[in-house]
Formats: sequence, C-alpha cells, structure tokens
Amino acid sequence: MTTAKLAIGLDIGGTKIAGAVVDEGGTVHAELVEPTPEESDAQAVSAVLLDLIERLRAGRAVGSIGVGAAGIVEWPAGRMLWAPNNEYRDWPVREQLEKATGLPVVVDNDANVAALAEARLGHRDPGNDRSRPYSHMLLVTVGTGIGGGVVMDGRIYRGPTGLGTELGHIVLNPDGPECGCGNHGCFEAYASGTALTRMGREAAADDPDGLIARLGAEQGEVTGHTVVTAVQQGDPTAGAAFARLGRWLGVGIASLANVFEVEAVVVGGGLVETGELLLQPARVAAREFAYAPTARGVAPVVPATFGGDAGKIGAALLALEHADR
Repeated sequence: MTTAKLAIGLDIGGTKIAGAVVDEGGTVHAELVEPTPEESDAQAVSAVLLDLIERLRAGRAVGSIGVGAAGIVEWPAGRMLWAPNNEYRDWPVREQLEKATGLPVVVDNDANVAALAEARLGHRDPGNDRSRPYSHMLLVTVGTGIGGGVVMDGRIYRGPTGLGTELGHIVLNPDGPECGCGNHGCFEAYASGTALTRMGREAAADDPDGLIARLGAEQGEVTGHTVVTAVQQGDPTAGAAFARLGRWLGVGIASLANVFEVEAVVVGGGLVETGELLLQPARVAAREFAYAPTARGVAPVVPATFGGDAGKIGAALLALEHADR
C-alpha cells in the first residue's frame, strides 16, 4: 500500500493565518487557524507559522511546506518584499522556515497558489463529478481589492522573478477613480469591495432617506456589506450598484481574456458569495467586450470551488510539486 505524500500549506492573511496538511489529491487531513498577530511584523508572524507547522506536523509524515501570502513575493527565493496588510518587508520566509524545520519550503503570492488549486482540482466534469484540471485558466478574486493568478500549461505564470500578474491593476480608465495603489482607473478601483463601498456612499449622499443610507446609519457607516444587505432586501438602488459593479468586473475579465487564451475565468473572493447578482452582469459584459468572439469563443466565467480554502490547499500542492525537483 502506497502512503499518500503530504505537505503543509499555509495561507497568511491580514486577519488570520490558516494551515492544513494536504495530499496530492487536495484532501485536507488536518487544519488549524490562528489570528494574525496585531504586530504583524516578520518575527511575530514567523512565530505563528512555526507553531502551526509543529502542531500540524506532529505524527504525520509531512515532506514539504508551502506558503501563500498576500503581497509581492520574489520567486523562487521565497522572500516577501512587501505586503499590503502586514508590517513585514524584505522578509526571507523560505530561508527562515527551511532552517527551522529542515524541510523544503516554497513561498508564493496567495492568489497564485489559489489559482493553482482551482486549476488542478476545482473543475468538475458534468455527469461524473470527477476533477479535470484546467491547463489554461485565470483566477480573479473579488474582495476588498482585486487579485488573481494565471495558470498556463498547467503551471503558475509569474514572470521571471514572480512580480507579474497584478490583475487588479490593469487600467480600465486613466481618468477614473483613484485606486489604493495610487494610480487611477484600475480594475480594482471599479470592481472590488472598495468600489462597492464608494458606490454605496455616493448613493447614500444622493438619497439620505433611502435604504442604503438608513442601513448605514444603523451600522455606523456605509460599506460594501451595507449595499449587499440592501440588495438582498430588494432595494433597486443597491441592485443598480451591483449591476454596475458586475459590468465593470466583466469589462476587466474581457480585457484579460483578450490577452490570455484560457479555458475558463474563475471568480473567487468574498463578493462571489452573492452569486448571480455579480456573475450575471459580469458574463454579459465579458461577452460584449470579447475580441472576435465568433472566432475565438468566450471563456466561461464560473465561481471558484474552494473559496477561502484555496490558498492553503494551493500552497500545499505547490510544495508537493517542487519537493521532487
């Protein structure tokens, strides 16, 4: 009997750090979650990672470790150069973890490893519920911002040093609203949770007696969640905001799909939980702005399979892939 190869996958987020023991088929054998330290510098986060590794490794024949982290990761050195929600800068994650654990370690951007999980294991063949990998796929994650990953020929595309595929920062309109990155008119500025918050606040200012404004007053401020609540209650203003958000998402998807010929565009992140409210207008716009759709076709736009688990599963899959090299 052959024992399945196991790896630990770790997903470092702004509020939590998730870890899991995962095999080559994506089965999770154990998992743990800890809050991200308030002082989220390299030393504090390292302590949490090593604690999770020790607990997950106990009694299990783990052969490698993978880490996915939000921010800019130098590949293959595994050095975190910058993170949007944490204090660490120029942190040699791979070197530190290999020295402490004696195991091979790989470190990549969180959206890249999530894309790997969705490409390898997220697609089910109709009728037999068996996984069939996508060889060419885009993942677009829609949360507070927009992230994403590109899988080409079954492997993560990163560019020569890991700094590629900043999908949320393609520019849709240089005269558009300011993005958190400092530029104007980025994809993220139009189709993210932050964009939905902006739309909601504009709607509340325009109609102080409307449902969005009233919910915002009850909640203390108008956020993207306020707009989601309002649309779930049938508010037409909130519905119109979601239609605009979904349309801009589709415009960005079409722009990306016009560059990369892919089998599918997978949409993940917190806002995809709203389902067709977001995806239906996105699909319409993705088809509307597709280049030569009768000749090239239009890649299907589908919801992600793994949700918040994609990062830790994908990190483990990447570790298993590179452990044999």
